Amino acid sequence: VSYALQFVGNPYVWGGTSLTNGCDCSGFTLSVFAKYGVSLPHSSSAQPSRGTKISASSAQPGDLFFYGSGGVSHVALYIGNGQIIHASNHRDGIKISNAYYRKPLKIGRPS
Repeated sequence: VSYALQFVGNPYVWGGTSLTNGCDCSGFTLSVFAKYGVSLPHSSSAQPSRGTKISASSAQPGDLFFYGSGGVSHVALYIGNGQIIHASNHRDGIKISNAYYRKPLKIGRPS
């Protein structure tokens, strides 16, 4: 989480994986986890299959929150205290939000 937090304010770039020059939501989580040797696909809809599903009450910093309507279309990193960090959109870039700003479809612990 402390590693991810240093990128707050950096740009959102669709399809990007650079934590400094720009990334999208799955590129952000992919790049953060890659630093620690965990390989994730570059797709928010594919990332939920790379871990264990957990309940919201079991969420710990470092878990992934998945959002969308119908299917997963957004992923964020849980940082604790009901907050996430994510590559949000072109306007906001990488930012911190309330983990329940939208209802999570799934919460997972990558493995």
